[in-house]
Amino acid sequence: MTAIRPAVTLEHLSHSYGKTTALYDVSLHIPRGATVGLIGPDGVGKSTLLSLIAGVKIIQTGTVQVFDLNVAEKKARDVLSRQIAFMPQGLGKNLYLTLSIYENIDFHARLFGLNKPQREARIQRLLNATGLAPFADRAAGKLSGGMKQKLSLCCALVHSPDLLILDEPTTGVDPLSRRQFWQLVDDLRREEDGMTVIVATAYIDEAERFEHILAMDDGKLIANAPTKQVIADTQSHNLEEAYVKLLSAENGLHIPPFKPNADEPPVIVAKGLTKKFGDFVSVDNVSFTIPKGEIFGFLGSNGCGKSTTMKMLTGLLDPTEGSATLLGQPIDAGNIDTRKRVGYMSQAFSLYEELTVYQNLELHAKLYQIPRAQWTHYVQSVMGQFDLVQLADEYPSALPLGIRQRLQLAAACLHKPEVLILDEPTSGVDPAARDMFWEYLIKLSREDKITIFVTTHFMNEAARCDRISFMHRGRVLAVGTPETLRLEKKAPTLEEAFIIYLEEQADDITAPKMEKSEKSAVKISGVSTDSPEKGMLAWWSLVWTFAVREGKELLRDRIRLFFALLGPVIMLFAMASSISFDVHPSNFTVLDYDNSSESRRFIEYFDGSRYFVRQPDIHSPQEIHRVLQSSKVKLVIEIPPDFGKKVLQRQMPEVGFFIDGAFPSTAENLRGSVVGAITQYVQETLTQQGINVPNNTVLEPRFVYNQDFKSIFAMTPGVIMLAMMLIPSMMTALGVVREKEIGSIMNLYGSPAGAMQFLLGKQLPYILLAFISYLIMVWISVMVFNVPVKGSMWAMTLGALFIITASTAFGLFVSSFVKSQIAAIFATAIIVIIPTMNFSGMLYPTSTLPSHVYMMAQLFPGYWFLLICLGGFTKGLGFMDFLSSYGALLVIYTVYFCGAVALLKKQEK
Repeated sequence: MTAIRPAVTLEHLSHSYGKTTALYDVSLHIPRGATVGLIGPDGVGKSTLLSLIAGVKIIQTGTVQVFDLNVAEKKARDVLSRQIAFMPQGLGKNLYLTLSIYENIDFHARLFGLNKPQREARIQRLLNATGLAPFADRAAGKLSGGMKQKLSLCCALVHSPDLLILDEPTTGVDPLSRRQFWQLVDDLRREEDGMTVIVATAYIDEAERFEHILAMDDGKLIANAPTKQVIADTQSHNLEEAYVKLLSAENGLHIPPFKPNADEPPVIVAKGLTKKFGDFVSVDNVSFTIPKGEIFGFLGSNGCGKSTTMKMLTGLLDPTEGSATLLGQPIDAGNIDTRKRVGYMSQAFSLYEELTVYQNLELHAKLYQIPRAQWTHYVQSVMGQFDLVQLADEYPSALPLGIRQRLQLAAACLHKPEVLILDEPTSGVDPAARDMFWEYLIKLSREDKITIFVTTHFMNEAARCDRISFMHRGRVLAVGTPETLRLEKKAPTLEEAFIIYLEEQADDITAPKMEKSEKSAVKISGVSTDSPEKGMLAWWSLVWTFAVREGKELLRDRIRLFFALLGPVIMLFAMASSISFDVHPSNFTVLDYDNSSESRRFIEYFDGSRYFVRQPDIHSPQEIHRVLQSSKVKLVIEIPPDFGKKVLQRQMPEVGFFIDGAFPSTAENLRGSVVGAITQYVQETLTQQGINVPNNTVLEPRFVYNQDFKSIFAMTPGVIMLAMMLIPSMMTALGVVREKEIGSIMNLYGSPAGAMQFLLGKQLPYILLAFISYLIMVWISVMVFNVPVKGSMWAMTLGALFIITASTAFGLFVSSFVKSQIAAIFATAIIVIIPTMNFSGMLYPTSTLPSHVYMMAQLFPGYWFLLICLGGFTKGLGFMDFLSSYGALLVIYTVYFCGAVALLKKQEK
């Protein structure tokens, strides 16, 4: 009998993050065609293990072989990228939210080189199988959690992989959607004979459906055997019981029965709550009553209105119809006293990663206005209650998910609330941590009489609630104890009862059109299964795939599109029309103590000059300081008594000139204008008195370019240069870093595309938008600012294309070493603006720069494009005059782009 060759082989695999060991000496074999469930507590290395198998993480120690190929080798990873599909942890992490369902799948199909017939056949097959066909044009961002996970699976399966790796694909998904999800996987495995499936899951009942189980704890394998063998070896009835025994954890959660006090008023009352968003009804006529101390579970399909209902109960949303009371008071967001009696815990982690455990709790004490003298008591008390004392100085980012959720619960309970509202508090948390979490909830309910309103998708958690409600499409289907609702549908389990309730609604979500795929699992026929073509055409088709997807996202993101297209135009209007070195008329006033004909004649030399504008005279020395301080005038002329008499007697009268020196450059220009007016007065006065004034030679300067000597002709080309450097580089950097933040960069890591193809594809849409923006700015310069293009428009436009490619390449370069969009904005802006404005010649002549700074200036593209822009606008230059600038920009672009490619790795550390 021939032994089955392994799909995955790991030997002595270890991996660390700093001082934290995620995996320690893991060795295993996974046979081809097997289905494997991976379970374990939070933070034990499950995601790291899957990432290493998928080839998206760099191997530190040990070996990983997939289909007999060494994953550590780049050539092997390139081959395996077409055989492996990796779906990372998180709802829709490999999706693009502005793209439609069809466009998302089509992008992934193009990424793996499928031709048009293959794409159309496989996309339609997957849409029909998942029930997503009626919603093919709906944006991914508008889908419920279950539909997002189905779409993510479609994207992963579109290229028919041999190895499917799923990292907690159904976390946060309702039971019916989970059933449909796994039914789809089973159907596709029947079609794709020999597909190996490895799944990490937080749902132990899901793991039990797989043929083989891998259990992990503390970075090590504690079980590696067929599922039935694991259950038998631990002498357990099911896998969850076996899992708890493997972890040496205590099993069995004792829940004292709830005994409501009929004499106490209910804590939460909802009557006919309805919430509409336009024509869409999110919550439809919801009513329930929750007594003091009860644990009330709120269950429903994804997108059914649970979170909207919770927001109405906390005052974050106003109901369209109906009413609700909380602790006997009508719900009002402005009622601070009532809000202090409520604790709220969101599904997503909402505390501060930059603060330690203790500091986060102390901050909550401040927010709930607990007296400062009692902060320490409250914080220490809640840390002891939730076993956080040993973690006081730890940062949340270093804690496992289960402990992070416990910290959130501690923060919600810090101010001793009477009501706790918890939105899927254990989503993604392992079973042992969930049990520990529920121990705290039960203690709060039974001992502290805190009313708990909780949403969950875990049926074993729902069974622990005193009462539960089932919700779908905004309506409550049933309310009662878990056992009552199970018996009402005569179902063997609560999960089966819940699914029956939903299926009775018979809509497109609960009853997708899967009949054809269930009746016959037929492979897609009439489609070539040959490997994707290779060569330059295939290489550039991947570049085009990224470019088209980025272009679609840009067109649908109005804010990014606005800044990319009109940001440079706004800069041109703001800077070119406001930055000027022209000498404009300055306001002046006169304090004339003489008031003679000669003093008035002296003033006329200022009053008649185009450099001065006279304002009403002042009449006291005290007013000099006032008018200068208020900036009403820039110059005050003080004429002393007997001024005219001394002039006629050929004496030297003193005249006071008070100049506002707040802006040195303006003051210096004003001083020169004053000296000029005085010189003209003196010369003409001496001539009238018969004194011969030497007729010195007068030099009249004539400017070769910009004969009017106006700043607008110099500033406009400079602003265009700055705008083409700043905005395209910022937008390109954001485009790449955004993918790192949302996690869609995984599509690059797990695909056949290279870093160069990805970066070129990302760059092209921004080049196009920046080029359109450049044309708009040139039109505005000519038509609005009356700055003509005297040289070759085509030559200047070619230079613009070079500067745009260089600036966008610089944005790609910056994106390679920053991790957040905020960091990308600031880093790009600072690095671009300072050298561009100071070293390009925009504000200061480059000839005035020290030699080493001048050499450095030539390393920035702004220096070279300003030469092109000035030559095109003012000097009448053409192609041949710009050849050196073209060459320099091309070299700079090559350096930036190659640096970006080198720094962008296709694997995580």
